[in-house]
Amino acid sequence: MLSYITWNFDPELVNIFGHEIRWYGLCWGVGILAAAYIIQKMYASEKLPEKWFDSLFMYVVIGVMIGARLGHCLFYNPGYYLSHPIEILKVWEGGLASHGGVIGIIIAIWLYSRKVTKKSMLWTFDRLVVGACLTATFIRTGNLLNSEVFGVPTNLPWAFRFLRSREYMHLVPNMDMGCHPTQIYEALVYLTLFGLSMWLYWKTDARNRQGLILGVCMIGIFLSRFLIEFLKNVQEPFELEMRATYGIDMGQLLSIPFVIWGIWLVWNAYSKNVSELQTAKK
Repeated sequence: MLSYITWNFDPELVNIFGHEIRWYGLCWGVGILAAAYIIQKMYASEKLPEKWFDSLFMYVVIGVMIGARLGHCLFYNPGYYLSHPIEILKVWEGGLASHGGVIGIIIAIWLYSRKVTKKSMLWTFDRLVVGACLTATFIRTGNLLNSEVFGVPTNLPWAFRFLRSREYMHLVPNMDMGCHPTQIYEALVYLTLFGLSMWLYWKTDARNRQGLILGVCMIGIFLSRFLIEFLKNVQEPFELEMRATYGIDMGQLLSIPFVIWGIWLVWNAYSKNVSELQTAKK
């Protein structure tokens, strides 16, 4: 048997009176706090009202959690959850979709822009997405610690044998192969985009080209998601039929509009000169 990386990390951080708290939850929390710190520094550097940041944090956290949960339930298993709506509330049992989280954030920022800043949504997103890339890095790290959201079996030397995953045991019952650690692939992409977006914001005029930073991140996040998805296991059985019929699964289908949007945002940002954007900025 080839030598693979054996992954046997205990996902439980602590158990309090029979209630399990996982490293995954800690990763979510640290990711959100780290993003908040970075965005707060951006707001402070632009001398913006402190209440703007406080409101942003509240809007985004509520939007991403509701959106990610509803996205998982309605995109991947709508029949079950519409028949058992109370199950939607059981977030502790797992099931969050990144595409749903993005939609939830879009709605939250629409409300935030109308009610708080009176600025365009793109202005807010160009700052928010920088922190979001870092949060996404922590979330995918949490998936690794949970031994979940990994890829198909492979004989590559960096493949992982996820000993605590029932899915892995089903895919590779003899444990004679590993699986693609797609959580790491995605985490590295998001970390790279975080570094790139930080450079764009602090070292270039990108902050004055509304939609540019957001567009770059949308292309990077969802194009990489589309490509890495070819290496991942499907989340729901119906996606096997989708792959057989159309060659792509639900995650890839949902990624296409975001990639197109990102390309348009970059084109639109460069179709206007900076002085015009600064004058028209609201």
